[in-house]
Amino acid sequence: MKKVVIVGGGFAGSSAAQGLEENFDVTLIDSKDYFEFTPSVPRTLVEPQHVKKIHVLHKDYLKKSKIIVGKVDEINENFVKLKNEKIYFDYLVIASGSDYIPPFKERHLIVASRADNLIKQSVKLMESKNILIIGGGLVGVELAGEIASYYSDKEITLVHGGSVLIERNPKKASEFALKYLRGLGINVVFDEFIISGKNNEYQSKSGKKYEADLVFSCNGIKPNFKMLKGNLSKSLDKKNHLKVNEFLQVEGYRNIFAAGDIISISVEKTAQNAERQAEIVVKNINAIESGMTLNKYRPKKTPLVISLGQKKGIFTWGKFVWCGYLPAIMKNIIEWKEMRKKRI
Repeated sequence: MKKVVIVGGGFAGSSAAQGLEENFDVTLIDSKDYFEFTPSVPRTLVEPQHVKKIHVLHKDYLKKSKIIVGKVDEINENFVKLKNEKIYFDYLVIASGSDYIPPFKERHLIVASRADNLIKQSVKLMESKNILIIGGGLVGVELAGEIASYYSDKEITLVHGGSVLIERNPKKASEFALKYLRGLGINVVFDEFIISGKNNEYQSKSGKKYEADLVFSCNGIKPNFKMLKGNLSKSLDKKNHLKVNEFLQVEGYRNIFAAGDIISISVEKTAQNAERQAEIVVKNINAIESGMTLNKYRPKKTPLVISLGQKKGIFTWGKFVWCGYLPAIMKNIIEWKEMRKKRI
């Protein structure tokens, strides 16, 4: 059987492994031994018992793939290198994803350690009075909503460098998020940048000071590209995303594909889009093997559900916006469906 190596076990990598392991000799290399439904991490900070619902070991849903927990140091056109070991491939799928400041993403952890860390963060949150959230994108807004709707005794400040919350979403969604968060008592500050912090006191660029027992930095994601800086450096764009063609092949390579947060295609970095890309990668590896025409990846607007706690949420699809209780329920359903795919 032809050998496929997949780097990364998030939404794109895990989906590609599931789709390919029946017909290929698949090796999944990940920095952790589990799949995590990362959109629900903010919920686990207020409900630590929820962590059991969003984790599943790679070995429990991949029945035929070989799983290696480790860090890829180098990628060549026909092998990947981990420490002193070279793993050769016929096809490579790069789904190395993105880096985010903990606790939202953590690398090099086994599932038990990750759960322990989230529980520790939950305890810190419970014991803290003043909370500072830096960043008003999807993660910052969801986290603020989760904390404020669960704890009524916390003084929460959200500092955002932009002029509107969740700015890549329709105006109605941004306005609803702002009104709802302020209704929960959150102090939302716009056009400010936190530049330093010491002894529970944090200062903004304008000189304003904020007291905080606990700080969450939600300032966006960065592509996990370090292993690509050598042989694949010419395939990286200015923001260190991998340049791919319409078939999701890395530029300059027929047998190397990429999907998820790491690719340069201008599309929202969501779980749904990562899985759509993985589906195209699976089809195209099979197409090459069978001599068939490759499938093009066509970016499109996909639905997005933003949770503001257990009782409120926002659903957007293009310009359509739906706010209220039902979108909050939808987030739970999406999580259940995704985890069910990994537990069948």
